Amino acid sequence: MEIKVSQVANLPTRFGNFKIQCFAQGCKEHLVLFTDPLPPIPVVRVHSECLTGDALGSRKCDCGEQLHFAQEYIAKEGGLLIYLRQEGRNIGLLNKVNAYALQDQGLDTIEANHQLGFAADERTYEMVEYILDHYGIDRIRLLTNNPKKMESLKGIEIVQRIPIQIPPNPHNRAYLEAKKSKMGHLL
Repeated sequence: MEIKVSQVANLPTRFGNFKIQCFAQGCKEHLVLFTDPLPPIPVVRVHSECLTGDALGSRKCDCGEQLHFAQEYIAKEGGLLIYLRQEGRNIGLLNKVNAYALQDQGLDTIEANHQLGFAADERTYEMVEYILDHYGIDRIRLLTNNPKKMESLKGIEIVQRIPIQIPPNPHNRAYLEAKKSKMGHLL
């Protein structure tokens, strides 16, 4: 599939000044925020879109808090935030809201996805490799709690895994426990 790449623009944020670039893959438009200049071994956060957490402040997950942590960390240390358009672990917004409704009835996040006919995690990370190659990066310090992300990045040397520690709240405690016990997240 053809990938189109935008020009680079400035993006000042409350966390610091970044450059922004878009990578369009079919109907999905992924974003990259990066510091300039990039350090020799940049910090990289691969963040999958979570409209409810990132933009609406949902307390059912820790996504928005992870995003903000990553922006602040990368602004200080230098690197890239790769924002992949893979809403709801790549099941889409409509199905994610349906999964939320099932969670309201007592299912955990994994059981809800299975009830809807999806795997626990439908995300893929090939685009990350394309983006890192675009910037000439083959060694990174990865901001993640997800071992699947570390395993999926082929041809990229992960020099260091940097954990993202977000304290649980009463609304996301069970969600985080399911990610830890059923998906192997390093929380």
